[in-house]
Amino acid sequence: MKNLIKYEIRKTWHTKLILLTITLFAELAFLATLYLSSEEYNILTCVILYFLALGGILYIGIQSVVTMHQDMNTKQGYMLYMTPHSCYRILGAKVLENGLSMLAAGAFFFALGALDITLLMGHYGILEDLMRTIQEVMRQLQMELQLNAPTFIALTVAFLTGWLSTVMIAYLADVISTCLLAGKKHNGFFSLLAFILISVLFSTLENACTGTLAWLPRLWWSCAISLAFAGIMYVVTAWLMDRHLSV
Repeated sequence: MKNLIKYEIRKTWHTKLILLTITLFAELAFLATLYLSSEEYNILTCVILYFLALGGILYIGIQSVVTMHQDMNTKQGYMLYMTPHSCYRILGAKVLENGLSMLAAGAFFFALGALDITLLMGHYGILEDLMRTIQEVMRQLQMELQLNAPTFIALTVAFLTGWLSTVMIAYLADVISTCLLAGKKHNGFFSLLAFILISVLFSTLENACTGTLAWLPRLWWSCAISLAFAGIMYVVTAWLMDRHLSV
């Protein structure tokens, strides 16, 4: 399993390095605008950093799905399934690498965001007023969430686990297209349809289980449900791969 995880890391490390480099330059720009007290450019760099964090984590998941698709549809990638490793181990390595990468990215961007917010608070001293304004807007929307560390952690973990379950659904849809609908007309369309239907099923199940809970417990229960659903998707996907890809 260790060698498989290393293999997955080698296939994706360069894009993660590019993301880290871009983030470093954006953070340096933020610090420069903060030092120069340029509020307009401060806002711009904050927006850039936010979208880098969001887009970076989303891209890590998308890249994992694309890599898996290439593994199943190119000669070089398909050789992976001719090794003595079972499809459960191969898929498990992909899931672990992707999950750990998203977790590391989430922790990195969360820590970077906390640092930048602290610096803004110390420099301008207006963040508390902004927080109260946001809290009032959320209260108007009946979102009784306290803007504190436990809330931000819950929101971050809920986003990461929700995205992981979405990636697992994409894995399954891609395997359905490659294994069950190979050579069939419009197999890409049916794969997309399967992804949408399973995603809707997951969303409906999650809402049914958490719809009556308060916001913070709802976030943590959503995390648990997302992980459980991702586990189910893993078992189903690996089973299909084992039946149709392994030699």
